[in-house]
Amino acid sequence: MLNINGQLLNLRAIRILQISPMRKSAPSILILLALLCIPHRVCTQTDGTYNFLRNDVGARAAGLAGSLVSVSDDPTMIFYNPAGLASISKLRASFGFFKHLMDINSGYATIATQIPNLGAVGVGIVYINYGEFKQTGEEGQDLGTFGAGELALTLGYGGIIEEGLTYGANMKFIYSQIADARSSAMAVDLGLQYIAVPNRLTLGASVLNLGTQLSPYVNTREDLPLDVNIGFALYPEHLPAALLFGFHRLSDHADNFGDRLRNFTSGVEFTPGPNVHLRFGYDNARRQDLKIASSAGLAGISIGGGISTEMYSVDYTFSSLGSIGAIHRISVTF
Repeated sequence: MLNINGQLLNLRAIRILQISPMRKSAPSILILLALLCIPHRVCTQTDGTYNFLRNDVGARAAGLAGSLVSVSDDPTMIFYNPAGLASISKLRASFGFFKHLMDINSGYATIATQIPNLGAVGVGIVYINYGEFKQTGEEGQDLGTFGAGELALTLGYGGIIEEGLTYGANMKFIYSQIADARSSAMAVDLGLQYIAVPNRLTLGASVLNLGTQLSPYVNTREDLPLDVNIGFALYPEHLPAALLFGFHRLSDHADNFGDRLRNFTSGVEFTPGPNVHLRFGYDNARRQDLKIASSAGLAGISIGGGISTEMYSVDYTFSSLGSIGAIHRISVTF
């Protein structure tokens, strides 16, 4: 697999390019090799595809290191735990842009609303564009360029089981293209949220990307990035903040139970004023995988904030990859 912070190009599709009467130019090969050498948590999970689905969606989520499984009243919950859609009280829409390293760009858009006597429904799309690569023939002739990109379209529903207990489910269509090679898949997401202590403690759990490929890149079907998450949101009394914690990727293979628990994230969202939000996030697995020698720098740490009014909110997050660089996200919610 070819990875950079969760964006993966499938090497089976790259092999399709290699056996055709062309080959990538030297600069493109160097870029691909550089991406392969970048250490990151997804590099330890090389038996699947569509790993762009593991990326954080939205600046608020990234500022909290992805600890959103137990959050409510946010349209981007469709990407983390569809049970959170049940708390949507009015029409809400959100979109954002994700500037990655090199020429990789990503974005999302989602809208959710409450339908009387039915429940909450939402739709969301997330995409990623890996940029362009130069093609040359066997004799070095210029054959133009090829691109690569992926997207996922999600339809979600959230409902109430009983007071304080909500559930949700998504249907998801996934599409990937690398030059002339294409692949698609269908998946479902399932989620639960429970308000253990009103206005103080909310618990959440979700199973994401449970599905199968409809058409593989070549002849071998690959696993989707199944993700099992649990977490909680704590709202301390007399403190204008939310404390969030989550375990992620609990379904990943691990040699022992302790290794399975390394994939945890935590976040703090301060609200010093009615229209101001400050966020801090920590991703333990990312920090461990981005260590160079004994130093990780600021890897795994996210800092961000936002300004909101009754009509809209604007959020920004800076996420550090240590010595490799940093990622910038911006989102707008109406």
